[in-house]
Amino acid sequence: MLRPRYGGTDGFGDDSALLHKANTLRDYVATTDSCPTPLVNLLDEPDLYHSGWLLATINLSDLAAAGAEPLGLVVNYTLPKTTTVREFERLLDGVDACCAAHGTAVVGGDIRDGEVAQLTATAIGRCAPGSRLRRSRARAGDRLLLVGSPGYLWAAALVKAGQACLPAPVWDEVWQRACRPMAQLKAGQLLAGSGLARAAMDVSDGLFATVRTLGEANDLGAVITGEFELDEPVAEVAAQSGLRPFDLAQTWGDWGLVVAVRAADTGLAMKIIRDEGIPAQDIGVLTDEKRLILGAENAPWQGVAQERFSASSWHGGGDLSTLIAEVLGTPRR
Repeated sequence: MLRPRYGGTDGFGDDSALLHKANTLRDYVATTDSCPTPLVNLLDEPDLYHSGWLLATINLSDLAAAGAEPLGLVVNYTLPKTTTVREFERLLDGVDACCAAHGTAVVGGDIRDGEVAQLTATAIGRCAPGSRLRRSRARAGDRLLLVGSPGYLWAAALVKAGQACLPAPVWDEVWQRACRPMAQLKAGQLLAGSGLARAAMDVSDGLFATVRTLGEANDLGAVITGEFELDEPVAEVAAQSGLRPFDLAQTWGDWGLVVAVRAADTGLAMKIIRDEGIPAQDIGVLTDEKRLILGAENAPWQGVAQERFSASSWHGGGDLSTLIAEVLGTPRR
C-alpha cells in the first residue's frame, strides 16, 4: 500500500527521512513517532514522566539509527481535559530530562485537548553529507553488531512479577534503566562518521523484527548466534527466572542498534564503540539464504516480534503475567 505511493522517495522504509538542502555542508534528517503506554507504567504507579521520557527516546533512537546528531524535538500533546497541572508538568519533565540527557531540547510544538491522550514528536537531526545510515546497503557476509545493553525492561518486569529477586541497590539500577532507556546516538554517529557501518536499524520492536526487517531491506537472511552477553543484573534475573540470556536479549524496550559491518571491519567497529564505554557484541551474519536461523540450534528462528495492526501489536494492555507470557513465554523452572 505504501510503496506504490512513496517508494520513489529517497530513503523510503528507513528510520528517518532525508531532507535535501542545496549548498549545505550537512544533510538534515527528520523522524516522527508516537508514544505507547510505557510498560513501566503498568509495573508501577502511572506517571507521565515515563511517557515523556519514552516519547523523546523513541524519536531520538531513529536519529541514532541514521547516525545523526539531534538538533531538536518538536512535540504534539493531545491530553484529556481531566489532566491535572501536576500531571502535565511530569510529562514535560520527562521529555525535557530525556532531551537534556541526549544533548538536545524541545524547540516547539502544539498542545490540545481530546478524548484520549496522544503523544507525538518529530526529531530533527543532521549528519555529514552522504554519511546517513540506512536500512539497505548491507551485503551477504556482513556481521551484525548489537549496540547497547538489552534486557533491562523485561528484567524489571520479571522482578515485579516475583520471578526473580535482586538486592535493593541492584534493583534500583535495573528499575532506573528500565524507566530511562537511552538512544544510542553516540554509537550511531561514530559508525556513520567512520564509514564502517553499511546499514543500521534501532531495536524498537524486538531483535527478531529488527533482523528480519534488515534482511528484507537487503534481500538477505541471517544466522544469529544465540549466544548473547547480558549485563550482570539482567543475567541474574534471567538465571533466576529459568531463561536463557537470549530470551531477554531478543526482547524490546531497551532501544539498542543493530548495525551491519563488513566482516573485516568487525573488530575495529567494536573497538571504536567500546572505547566510548558503549557495549557492543557480534550476534551473527547476513546470508544469501532468505531465512532467519538461530545458529545455536541450527533451526529457524521463531522470534518475538510486534506486528502493526495485529493482535501481537503492543497496546499497553493486559495484566503483567499475560504480558510476560506473550513476550518471554512461560519461564522454564
